[in-house]
Amino acid sequence: MQGCNIGIGSEKKLYRDIPTSHTLNLWLSVSGIMFNTGVGQHILKNPLVVNGIIEKAALRPTDVVLEVGPGTGNMTVKLLEKAKKVVACELDGRLVAELQKRVQCTPLQTKLQILIGDVLKTDLPFFDVCVANLPYQISSLFVFKLLLHRPFFRCAVLMFQREFAMRLVAPPGDELYCRLSINTQLLARVDHLMKGRLIRCPARPPLVLAASNTDPKHCLNHQKPPKTPPKPPKTPPKLPKNYANH
Repeated sequence: MQGCNIGIGSEKKLYRDIPTSHTLNLWLSVSGIMFNTGVGQHILKNPLVVNGIIEKAALRPTDVVLEVGPGTGNMTVKLLEKAKKVVACELDGRLVAELQKRVQCTPLQTKLQILIGDVLKTDLPFFDVCVANLPYQISSLFVFKLLLHRPFFRCAVLMFQREFAMRLVAPPGDELYCRLSINTQLLARVDHLMKGRLIRCPARPPLVLAASNTDPKHCLNHQKPPKTPPKPPKTPPKLPKNYANH
C-alpha cells in the first residue's frame, strides 16, 4: 500500500502466519479465560468505554447487531439489552462457551445467535449496525469486507489500534493520508469517536484503542440514461426509382 505502512497485503500475511512457541506462551488470564495474544486477542479494560461505544452506536429496539469479537461478552450483554437481536461472530470456541454461559437461562438467550469461525471467511448476515473489537492483524481486510457488504447497513462502530484509526480518518494533505484513507472515505463517512485502553499482555504496555464510526455512502447514479438514438428517416419511395433512371 503506497504511502502507508499498514496495508492489506502485509496484514493478510500476518494473520495467516503460524504463531511462534514464544508468542503462544504469552497468555493473559482474565476471569479464568486465557487469552492468546498470538492471534491478537484482547479485551477492553475500562467499562466506561463499553458504555460509550453502546451510546455511539445509537441502537434502536428493532436493530439487528453484528458483533465481531465478542470475547467474554461484556459488550454483548449490553447490546442484547438494547437491540432486537445480536449476531456474534467468534473464532475461539472457549470464548463462545463463556459467552453462552453469560446468557444461559436468561431472557437474552433467545436474542443471541453465535457464528463460530473466521469472520473473513464467513458470509455476513443481514444487520443494521456492526460493532467490532477486532484483532489488529485483520483490520483493513475486515473494513473493506464490511464496506462491500450488501444490503447496506446503517452504521458501524469499530475498535482499532490508534495508528490504524488515524489513517482511516486522515484528511487529504495529512501526513497519514494514504490509499487506505482514500478507499475508506470513498465508500463511507468515517469519524473518530473516542480513545480507550485495553488489556493485551503483561509483558507489553497497554495498547491505545480508537473507536471509529463508519456510515456507508449510498452511491447512486444520478446521470440520466442515454436517449435512444433517433431512427433514420425513411427513404421516399420515389428516390430509388429516380436513381435507377439516371
